[in-house]
Amino acid sequence: MFLPGLDAPRGSAGAAPVAQRMVDSFGRAISYLRLSVTDRCDCRCVYCMPERMSFLPRRDLLSLEELDRLCSAFVELGVRKIRLTGGEPLVRRDVMTLVRSLSRHLARGALDELTLTTNGSQLSRFAADLAASGVKRINVSLDTLDPETFRTISRRGDLAKVLAGLDAADRAGLRIKINTVALRGVNEGEAPALVEWAHGRGYDLTFIEVMPLGGAQRERQDQHIPLTQLRASLAERFTLTPSTHRSGGPARYCDVEETGGRVGFITPLTHSFCDACNRVRVTCSGKLYLCLGREDGVDLREPLRRSPRQDLLTDTLQAAIARKPAGHDFVAVRRGGLSSTERGMSVTGG
Repeated sequence: MFLPGLDAPRGSAGAAPVAQRMVDSFGRAISYLRLSVTDRCDCRCVYCMPERMSFLPRRDLLSLEELDRLCSAFVELGVRKIRLTGGEPLVRRDVMTLVRSLSRHLARGALDELTLTTNGSQLSRFAADLAASGVKRINVSLDTLDPETFRTISRRGDLAKVLAGLDAADRAGLRIKINTVALRGVNEGEAPALVEWAHGRGYDLTFIEVMPLGGAQRERQDQHIPLTQLRASLAERFTLTPSTHRSGGPARYCDVEETGGRVGFITPLTHSFCDACNRVRVTCSGKLYLCLGREDGVDLREPLRRSPRQDLLTDTLQAAIARKPAGHDFVAVRRGGLSSTERGMSVTGG
């Protein structure tokens, strides 16, 4: 839509030539892009952003056309999966224009999956359009089924609105995975009920360790629950069998015999998964972060705006990937130190 010149197929399989693929200095092929389309959100979840958030001025944001060019450059270099994030991606004005445009890469076989992570608040409005644009599955962040606890965690969200959005996504035929951040003293007691509820609706469920990003690092440390502990508590209620299922991300799954569903665990602090990292993140202002837990970033907005050609952007990406670190520094937090980054989750993209 935005860049017709990029629509030409590269062969029947749609894969990037080997010489053009992004491979870092540790031999990891980068095939997964998580792209934030906005830093704005209609919630203020306690582990994600401050209640009084200062958002970027509009001039600093990449336009939808620039976001499209950026995604296209990544696809040409071998990215096979794009996840749109935020903030809350569905509050970005005209975001469906971008989704519909990116679907051309699905149609020509150059992209395996276009998906997004959402808080669910806007799904009643957008679920049908997402499905019609080639999105087949989504992740929905939901940390509790208790309305009051939901309000406490999100600071301003409405659980009923999210549940209505999930109903709309079901009607649209979207596959859904629920992401739950485990918070000590807040929602860990709900884990069994969340498993039964999610699997009862046909959803997978993944628990995530709270990550010590942003200014409230000490608070995040206090709220941290090792998922080894949470998994052990679930094993007292359910029969958990390690699963061979992989979603392309860092989660490791177990099959739950009693429910017939899967439960995943993402453990950045208690069990590093960096050796197989295949992803990078780009912010809505065009900053490429090669690792969630590192400050080191590369400005992609400048080459995007300096030249309408893709060559400069492609060269910048290739050079950046060579700098991707071996892993994050979250292990230092587990040992009592603080995170190496003051950057909050909402700044980076979920």
